[in-house]
Amino acid sequence: MFGEQARFSSSGFKVTGRCVEYVRVGDEGTKITFRFCPGCGATVYYTLEGAESLIAVPVGAFADPEFGSPTVSVYERRKHSWVQVPAEFEHDP
Repeated sequence: MFGEQARFSSSGFKVTGRCVEYVRVGDEGTKITFRFCPGCGATVYYTLEGAESLIAVPVGAFADPEFGSPTVSVYERRKHSWVQVPAEFEHDP
């Protein structure tokens, strides 16, 4: 799965409300725990095994048009050929 994400320190991250969890194993064998809204099914945030100090939020989850640009790109090998990722992003192919 290719995606653009915002990453935050887990120590300063607070979620209110209920989330449903789904755990899947990534290509490298690490667990990814996705948290979904139980009402609409949208991904709210996720955590990565081995990177417990970070919380990842899909940038599409932010409705604020002033929200900053993403800085991390993951699974680029799976992106559509027409998607262009800026060179200054952190790349996790």
